[in-house]
Amino acid sequence: MLIHPWDAAHDDAEWQDWLAAHDFGQLAVNGLDGEPPFVQPLHFAYDAGRREVVTHLARPNPIWAALEAHPRVTLSVVDDYTFIPGTWHAPEGAPPEHGTPTSFYAAVQLHCVAHVVDDAQEKADLLHRQLAHFQPRGDHAEVAPGQAPFGRMLPGIRGLRLEVADVRAKFKFGGNKPRATQARVTGLLAERDGPGDAAARTHQLRRLGRSG
Repeated sequence: MLIHPWDAAHDDAEWQDWLAAHDFGQLAVNGLDGEPPFVQPLHFAYDAGRREVVTHLARPNPIWAALEAHPRVTLSVVDDYTFIPGTWHAPEGAPPEHGTPTSFYAAVQLHCVAHVVDDAQEKADLLHRQLAHFQPRGDHAEVAPGQAPFGRMLPGIRGLRLEVADVRAKFKFGGNKPRATQARVTGLLAERDGPGDAAARTHQLRRLGRSG
């Protein structure tokens, strides 16, 4: 992922705060020799303190052989995207049709080392960590090996811990444009109010404030 200086996260807090509100992404794993990469959509829980991601997948999933052969993986999360028409970015004094269209989006890529979890108790512990994120009110039964209702399901899954080695974060919201152009686009996003526009506008206003 290309990250220009004007699209880079201002600091770790920017991408960490954004990622804290996003827990669904795509896990990319190198394929076995001669095969294309595996890309697995999944829910996950990111633990900032431990710098790791926890998740699980069904045991029959074809990703496991590739994952064990190539444990260095990328977890990609993309959201808050919207299309910016070229007419919105036309330079001052130029015909509107001379503007260049582009995309706005936020993206975080976690480069990780994968650790497969097969021990029954360790899988139960991993699931509790996920449940603490997704069902924090505790409205779920305990997961324990050999105990109902979930113990019998543990052999059907494999746990996955992703040890985060590097983070690449990008907030592409027109930071290379003159401030007047950016301000115009924030107004046009509010006026259009299509899918993703409000989130993109929030990013743009925040980053305009940081760069001012």
